[in-house]
Amino acid sequence: MDSKILAEKIARVSLEKKATDVIILDLQPLTSMTDYFVICTGLTNTQVKAIAEHIVDKLKQEKNRPLHVEGARAQEWILLDYIDVIVHVFQPHKREFYSLERLWGDADKVEVKEEE
Repeated sequence: MDSKILAEKIARVSLEKKATDVIILDLQPLTSMTDYFVICTGLTNTQVKAIAEHIVDKLKQEKNRPLHVEGARAQEWILLDYIDVIVHVFQPHKREFYSLERLWGDADKVEVKEEE
């Protein structure tokens, strides 16, 4: 699956579990480490875990599995590494602290909203 399509799908899937402040950062012009970050917020440990698990479950149905998962035990920041797309599911205080949007401020940013 094309990395842009995968990033957009992940963003939409995160919204199914009421993720907020969902954005996609296009890192292709800035680094070779990955193509896209998908960043979203869950308000509680339970919601962060639910969002991450939902993404993994939905993508498994299409034979996409993360290469690596970090933070599943702490549930304040869960990282899902799909190689060309890295997903960050944060609680608000962790998202503010690490401020990936500011760190990668030169990246093109797309805000993803729930379809009405």
